[in-house]
Amino acid sequence: MTVTIYDVAREANVSMATVSRVVNGNPNVKPTTRKKVLEVIDRLEYRPNAVARGLASKKTTTVGVIIPDISNVFYAELARGIEDIATMYRYNIILSNSDQNEAKEIELLDTMYGKQVDGIVMMSENVSEAILDKMSHSPSPIVLAGSVEDSKQIPAVNIDYVQAAYEAVKKLINNGHKRIAFVSGPFTSTINKEHKFVGYQKALEEAGIALDENLVLAAEDSYDSGMEDFVHANEVADPPTAYFTGSDELAIGIIHAAQDAGKSVPDDIEVISFENSKLARMVRPQLTSMVLPLYDIGAVSMRLLTKIMNKEQTEQLQVVLPHRMEERNSTKA
Repeated sequence: MTVTIYDVAREANVSMATVSRVVNGNPNVKPTTRKKVLEVIDRLEYRPNAVARGLASKKTTTVGVIIPDISNVFYAELARGIEDIATMYRYNIILSNSDQNEAKEIELLDTMYGKQVDGIVMMSENVSEAILDKMSHSPSPIVLAGSVEDSKQIPAVNIDYVQAAYEAVKKLINNGHKRIAFVSGPFTSTINKEHKFVGYQKALEEAGIALDENLVLAAEDSYDSGMEDFVHANEVADPPTAYFTGSDELAIGIIHAAQDAGKSVPDDIEVISFENSKLARMVRPQLTSMVLPLYDIGAVSMRLLTKIMNKEQTEQLQVVLPHRMEERNSTKA
């Protein structure tokens, strides 16, 4: 039989209100009474009914998390950052996978609303008008993690993607390169098209280097695509001598394709990625990479959400975290 709060109260010879105060950590309970109630809870193996507690407090102590791909190592750090802070503040997580599909993102938001979660952390490649409209009617607060929404209606945590991309390309220019390829995932991603690519353009323009559209390759964000992009880039009359990529997988694909073609990295070509996942240290040569601090983005997003949910004062709803370059062996010093 399920042990109820009434059973605990009867065994401890106290009121149900006293048991409730003990369970919820209310300090207004005598130490001797608290000890007695906790001993009964332990002996009877009582577990508070989360649904009933939610109905009483109008809180579920549950947070919905929507990320593009649970199986992708890229998003694992983000989820870990969210979960660590959620655990610290005693929230449970419902983790969902959107497959970077707008219709599924909208469906998942509806599902989270139906579960009456206290808040939502969401990462989306493209916050479309439809998704923005859905979020603006949310009954629970939402924080975007590593996702750009240009109207800034929704609280968000990011880095300065334009500046980070600019610094990466500037490094390649300072190393003497004029033929620099930009390789990214699809331009349906706001960060790829309106931030990383803009930073790339800014660095070229500042150095007086004309933009060559043949060196702009935006397709799939994958290892295989990186290998294909290297082949395509080397079909032009004046192929690139350096590559700035939107992810580590793309960069590794380029490096391996270059090695298959008999080229040396960084002697013949230099490569800088944007991500700095653990893959950056596993490839040889190890990748020079702009660091996207996914754990920190997840952790700060969850902390911001707890502040909003608890109506704490928040100085910033649009948080920009610092970024840096991790220099390794795919570029020259």
